[in-house]
Amino acid sequence: MGKLYVVATPIGNLKDITLRALDVLKEVNFIACEDTRRTSILLNHYKIEGKKLLSYYEPKESVQVPKILKLLEREDVALVTDAGTPSISDPGYRLIKACIEKNIPVEVVPGPSAVLTALVGSGLPTDRFTFLGFLPRKGLEGFFEELKHFKNTTFVAFESPNRLLKSLHTMVKVYGEDLPICVARELTKIHEEYLRGRLGEVIQELERRGEIKGEVVLLWRPKDD
Repeated sequence: MGKLYVVATPIGNLKDITLRALDVLKEVNFIACEDTRRTSILLNHYKIEGKKLLSYYEPKESVQVPKILKLLEREDVALVTDAGTPSISDPGYRLIKACIEKNIPVEVVPGPSAVLTALVGSGLPTDRFTFLGFLPRKGLEGFFEELKHFKNTTFVAFESPNRLLKSLHTMVKVYGEDLPICVARELTKIHEEYLRGRLGEVIQELERRGEIKGEVVLLWRPKDD
């Protein structure tokens, strides 16, 4: 029986990968990945050749899981995501869960995480945090209202740059303009940025810029009681 290796990959800078992760990617024959083109860039950068890439993304995972489980009956398979640690806001957990149910060994090869990178760089308290995944597209004001019941925690969420300002304006309705927040953008890349400050100030700055580009992590910390 093989083993499923859950391998964290760079969130931007291709140098942010562990030696252990590279060893695993060199040793396995099959790599399950979100976008074969993105994974190919990483493999080419490190001159890792001859790998068979299996597309594994939502909603295709329902079809691919049985195929990958079949492969795991005889050899190891690596699971990667486009950027960061698999299973964080992506369908990787479904494959991991299926392996556990089949008693197939699962080994996590830790590494980059946009959640932790943004949290540490935000300047907000890190003693307790709540990861929310991607913000909902509908019912956002009610979603923020529900979060007001959680105390003494820093919230971390993913958001599309196209919806960021709309989400921030919705936050104003619930938290007011003095809420301490951080918008972390393009982490580990050339144009990496942490925009820190009060909610109202950050909105003004983003509106002044106009177009917002890049992957975004949004963090905020309601005032503790």
